[in-house]
Amino acid sequence: MPSAPDRAREWNRVMSLSSYADVFNLPVPEAPAEPVAPGDLVRTGPNLFPHYEVLAVSGDKAWLRNVQTGEDHLAAVDRCRKVEG
Repeated sequence: MPSAPDRAREWNRVMSLSSYADVFNLPVPEAPAEPVAPGDLVRTGPNLFPHYEVLAVSGDKAWLRNVQTGEDHLAAVDRCRKVEG
């Protein structure tokens, strides 16, 4: 059986929702300007950071990876805004 720190590291790799709006299904006032696709750089809220790389899109969900921390998240596609750059 893995030690407690090993289990904690393994648990932290599990995908999670990336914002309170996703968890509590809060309305998002703005619609995305253009659809997102794997490889796009996006943000998920009104702030400029963090940035996420889109890994996959399926229906209304996107699998995202935080480019700074490497953490994976699931988010609603309508929360994703392409980052200009």
